[in-house]
Amino acid sequence: METLEASIGQHPFLKGLSPEHLKILLDSAMRAEFKAGEVIFREGDPANRFYLIESGKVELESRKQDRPPVHIQTIGAGDVLGWSWLFPPYYWNFEAQAVEPTKAIFFYGTRLREKCDEDRTFGYELMKRMSAVMLQRLQATRKQLLDVTTRS
Repeated sequence: METLEASIGQHPFLKGLSPEHLKILLDSAMRAEFKAGEVIFREGDPANRFYLIESGKVELESRKQDRPPVHIQTIGAGDVLGWSWLFPPYYWNFEAQAVEPTKAIFFYGTRLREKCDEDRTFGYELMKRMSAVMLQRLQATRKQLLDVTTRS
């Protein structure tokens, strides 16, 4: 198994970050594993972390009490899970559940938000990358909504 430092440095989401910025991330990281069917986070709960998926698959859904869940997207190795930790009011916008055994790198988002404020260059780099993830999730959500409305 490669070191946490090597895993972080090689993940597609973090490619091109400076060694100094990778070190900031490493100081707030640890490995995480999820069993198939395990809920990683629930829509509406406080968001204080994010994950880099190394292996496995995670399903993102939107749930409302009086309606069946809407599948948004399935993500896997090389993807990022969780952006709500970076944007107020810091609550999850989707539910995430492991579809199969999943290995990830967990980052403490609250700590990283403080680092973003202290080091604006780091903050800008992270914001650009997370914004791209948000845009991609928005497009996936839009596609699912169009699919739902055309089936109705």
